[in-house]
Parts: sequence; structure tokens; C-alpha cells
Amino acid sequence: MAVHRVQGSVGGRDMLLETGKLARLAGGAVVAGLGETQVLVTATASKQPKEQLDFLPLTVDVEERMYAAGKIPGGFFRREGRPSETAILTARLIDRPLRPSFPKGMRNEIHVIATILSADMQSNPDICAINGASAAVQLAGIPFSGAVGAVRLGRRGPDWIVNPTYAEMEECTFDMVVAGRQNESGGVDILMVEAEATEHAVRLMEESGAPKPTEESLGLALEFAKPHIATACQLQLELVRQAGAQTREFSLFEDYAEDVAGIVRGVAEAAVREAITIADKTERQERLDALKAEAAEAASGQLGEAYAGREREVSAAFRSLNKELVRQRVVKEAKRIDGRGPRDIRPLAAEVGILPRAHGSGLFERGETQVLNITTLGMVRMEQIVDTLDPEDRKRYMHHYNFPPFSTGETGFMRGPKRREIGHGALAERALLPVIPDKEEFPYALRLVSEVLSSNGSTSMASVCASTLSLMDAGVPIKAPVGGIAMGLISEGGEFVTLTDILGAEDAFGDMDFKVAGTREFVTALQLDTKLTGIPSEVLIGALTQARDARMVILDVIQAAIDRPREQVSRFAPRVHVEQIPVSKIGELIGPKGKRINEIQATSGAEISIEDDGRVFIGATDGEQLDIALKMIREQMNPVMPQVGERYLGTVVKTTTFGAFISLTPGKDGLLHISKLGKKGQRVRAVEDVVNVGDKLLVEVTEIDRQNRISLALAEEGEGETAAAPSPEGGDAAEPS
Repeated sequence: MAVHRVQGSVGGRDMLLETGKLARLAGGAVVAGLGETQVLVTATASKQPKEQLDFLPLTVDVEERMYAAGKIPGGFFRREGRPSETAILTARLIDRPLRPSFPKGMRNEIHVIATILSADMQSNPDICAINGASAAVQLAGIPFSGAVGAVRLGRRGPDWIVNPTYAEMEECTFDMVVAGRQNESGGVDILMVEAEATEHAVRLMEESGAPKPTEESLGLALEFAKPHIATACQLQLELVRQAGAQTREFSLFEDYAEDVAGIVRGVAEAAVREAITIADKTERQERLDALKAEAAEAASGQLGEAYAGREREVSAAFRSLNKELVRQRVVKEAKRIDGRGPRDIRPLAAEVGILPRAHGSGLFERGETQVLNITTLGMVRMEQIVDTLDPEDRKRYMHHYNFPPFSTGETGFMRGPKRREIGHGALAERALLPVIPDKEEFPYALRLVSEVLSSNGSTSMASVCASTLSLMDAGVPIKAPVGGIAMGLISEGGEFVTLTDILGAEDAFGDMDFKVAGTREFVTALQLDTKLTGIPSEVLIGALTQARDARMVILDVIQAAIDRPREQVSRFAPRVHVEQIPVSKIGELIGPKGKRINEIQATSGAEISIEDDGRVFIGATDGEQLDIALKMIREQMNPVMPQVGERYLGTVVKTTTFGAFISLTPGKDGLLHISKLGKKGQRVRAVEDVVNVGDKLLVEVTEIDRQNRISLALAEEGEGETAAAPSPEGGDAAEPS
């Protein structure tokens, strides 16, 4: 098989697409590369369709191979296991623009696998994977309205750069992945956007005056991306042309036949028009279910034997009728399912302090959607170790999202987070990341968990709002509150209607779903998916502006519940202090085989972690533990030289034939000679007859020679002033007597 290779500049960086060398038995196989990052993407379709299905059985997997970056996987088995969160999110990025590009009615299984073969730690492999997947599908001869191209944009200062490296992203305030499809007129239709402000955004805006990522600037960025997406599409089409790939014939299946559709419409249309005006979700759904049952009964009666085995057609025809009538009502009457206008938001509610023992908790409600978020603060050492191909190997701020079946009134299996849950949690995490204080300002690891308790539209954005409440309730000094809103778009007859705060049904029946999160001043996250082509730029910008207006209302409700972060963290949260020590003294603080640091932790009850730059994080459940640990560390770093006449309640650390060595202060021991051990001059035959290692003795410094060797004598309590209590480990200096 001949090897075909195309290469071209996309936004100033060379993109490589190659086929015919690797994975020759796959339906289509492409190696896509940027720099020295290379991803093998294969696309294979089953020979026989799954006629019993009523959806496209598309599966996308991303396989991270640690050898790609010269790493050996962590864990006991030292091999790759379940997909990482990064791999799952990349798979979702590939799936979202590809899925609407397959023809309606396709039922053959399609499996796209992106295997990361080489990672130069400069170029993110996700852009390679999206472009490679589109090319592989076309090479496999699968019907596809592609090519689908994708680019990453980074906003550095006022300018957007295309496909930036990881290093360049450190200088950017915004990170945006845009995917689109080239249309017949040569233009580009946007299919998918995944965007967020970077964790450096606020610092760059404050220190260097970088412009804030506003809705208007993001709308213009989408236009900026289009010619670069077109270039990526052209590279794919050239590769397909060189390879001579032809689209194969695949059977397409209609959801329902016209005879069934006619019966359903005749029986149910008028009743469905009334049912979709019922505001309550449960009541509305019960009425629609009853109407669908009536339609099925009518179809069975009218078609007789011809109806056998066609029960699924009634469900599909009824759903199509429902969708049609909902859309008509929105466009023609400006009325939505629950009676709201296009810009209206459902009733909002916000509350904090829900859980008595949690470090922070917040409950956010928008209509029937209800999300409870819980913040837990921990020592920095509790940050997550990330075993992926990303340059970032640790996560200090984590956001997890749970979507149990009861939240939609259904039953189901609880088998860990699904891809949707991981994706929604990651979106909420990215929305809040720019406002999370850095480790120096707030030395904690943070874990947020969003529990979806009730769902009827946009639980991911409700998670953003609940998280803001929870963080402020926990006393986390976030830079600004963040709110989120889910928007929709319906197009009929060339007319576009943007919907604020969409319901679940409006998401399913609409043409576009986009979610916008941000502060009062700038956007922190944007996610967009559309089934439409040719959406005018002014419509997108107008929709973003409409979302901003809604966000202001939501932030008012959030700040009415809690207007700023609490002054103190919860009494149940650990108390954390950061102490800076010289790097040269790290080993001294740790001690041989960790002996010293373990002693401090055991004595104080505090948890201690030491960074390579000399920062010592001390965490304790109460102030007393923290004070003890801090005192011991400071005395270890700056030991006090005992003076003649001072008394100490010291600890015996060593015995010899000539006496016992007593620990007075960290690093300062004194010798209690055997001749001083006997009471009233009594002779002692062996030191161990009187004292042993670990014993506490009240001693007085009698002499310090020129070499700072300390001689001790036993002191009796009650003679002179009382010595101060020793540290719990017996080695801290007492106050001079």
C-alpha cells in the first residue's frame, strides 16, 4: 500500500497528515502531527448495521501511551489502565463535532481510536486527534459531511495565536478549541467550541494589563479561527484525494414510516399542543406518555398485522411531532414549554451552610434543577497526582460531579462516573479555576463535589453556581464569584431565537446548546455544540450577550446568599501555616531517615510536608497542635544556646560508661557525668542503674567550655525558680531560670 503524506502550515505551525504506513487493516488510519507530537487515529465501521438501535453507535476512545513521553506508568502494574480524565475529555472533544456530521439513520457501529504515539510536551495532542479522526473517517469510506477541522486559540495580550505550545499558553489569558466544517460555499460552519480562561488569567490581567475575555472578543475569535479551520480541512481533503478513498454504500434507516407518522399526527397533534404548555415537568411528561400510549393503540388498530414489530416507530414519530410543535411555539409565539419568554430565567434560589460538618456547602436551584456542592480542604500533600502525558503532573484543585438516576426520577446502575459526568465536572472545574487563589495565598488542596439532586436542564452550570457558594462558605478567598447559564438556539425558516436557561427538553429539541460561565467582568468558560450550519456571527455574539445579562441576575442571587468569602475557614477544616526555611536546612529538618520530622509530627499531632524550595506546610486540626509543631520547627532551624545556670527538663538520648547525654534544645545536648548521678555524692556503679534512654531529668547547666561542650548537674525541683516545661518530645529549650 502506498504511503501518502500531506503537510501544511495551520496558523504558522506545520500540521502533518499521513496514511498508508501504519494500521493498514483498519478502515481508515491517519498519523496526525504537530511538532514532534504524533497521534495514530483509526476509524472502522462494522459491516452489518444494528437495525434494532435508534441512534448512531459511535464510540471514540483515546489511548495515552506513556512511552510517548518516555515515561513508565505509575501504579502497581506499571502499565496503562483505565483512561485518564484527560483522555476521556479528549475523546469527548473528538465525538462532539464528528457525531452530527454522519448522515441521519446510520446504524453501523463506528469505532474511532486515537493512540498517542509521541508527545513532545510542547503541542497538545487533542488538535491532532480531532483532525486525524475526521481524515480517518473519510479514508474509511464512511458517509460523512466533512471534513471537520479543529484549531486551538490562545489569547496572548490582545492577539490570538493558533495552536500555541504549552509554554506559550503560560502567557495566555484564554484557551479555546474550535472545530468546524467547510461548507459548499467554501466558508466554515462552527460545530463545537470548548474554551476557558487560564489559571494565569487574573494575574496577567492585573499585572500586565491583558484585555479581559469578554463575550464580544470571543465572538470575534470564532471568526478569526475560521480560515485556519478551512486550511486544516483542505489538508484532510488533499490526503483523501491522494489516497483515492471513495465513500461506500451504507444502509440508512428511517426512524418511522409515513403511515405511522400520519396516524400519530392525526390522533395526538391537538392534544400535544396543549400538553406542551404544562409547566410542571412531571405532570407534562405523564400527559405526553399517556398520549403516546393512545397513539400506539390507534396505530395498532388501524394498521393491524402491518403494525407487528413496528412499535418503536410510534415513539420516534411521537417524539418528532413533539419536537416540531415545541419549536413552532417558540418561534411563532415566543412561548416556551413552561410558558416563559425566550429571555426569562426560572426561579432561582441559593443557600449556604447546608451541611453542619462540611468545610463548606452551597445549594443552588434553578427551577427544577437542584445541585448541592461540598468543599473539602486538605493539606497540600493531598493534591492529586496526575499520571498522564500532560506537563502538569499534579492537581491541587479538583472538581467531581455526580449524576444519580434519581435526579431525573429514574432507576439505574451506579457504577462510577460516566464520561458525561467527567465532562460536566471538568467544565465546572475550568469555569472556577481562574478565580481559585494560588498555593502561596491559600495553602490548601481543594476538592469540590457537585451532587445533582434534581435535573431539568443545565446541571453543569448549576454546579458552577453551587461551587461558588460552597467555596465562599468554606472561607476560600476566591478572586470573584462565578455564575453560569445554559443557552439554546432554535432556527425555523431563517429566523433564529435564542433561549436563556434551557430546559432538558429544549436542549434535546433545539439546534444549539451552549454554556457560558464567568464573573461580572469576564468569561471564564464557554462550551458550544450545534447541529446547525451557517449561523451568522452576529447571532452568536448576540447569544453570548444575552447569556451575560442572565449571568448578572444569577450573580445577584448568589451574592444575596453570601456576598464574600468567610473570614475564617471552618472549625472542622485543618489549620495550615506555611513556614519558609533555607533550602540548605531541609535535610536537617527531615533528619536521618526522616527521624526528626516524624518526631515533630508524632509529638504535635500536626501533618507536615516540605517543598523543594524550602516551604514547609504545617497542617493541624487545632491551633495548639500547629503552635507546637511551629515552635519545634523554628527551634530546630534556630537553636538557642543554653547558658550557665539555666535549667531544663531534658530527655536522656544516650548513655555511656562515663555518663548520660541529655537533649536540652534541638541539636544541643549536654553531658551529665556519672559522678553527678548519685544523690548526695553517692557513687554510681553503672549509668543504667540510675537512668535509661528516654527518661526525663531536671538538669542545670554548670559549665560550657570553649568548644561549646555543655556540662550538667542534677537539679532538684523547688530549689530556686522552677524550670519551664519541656517540649512534648523532651528536647526543646526551657525558659531560663
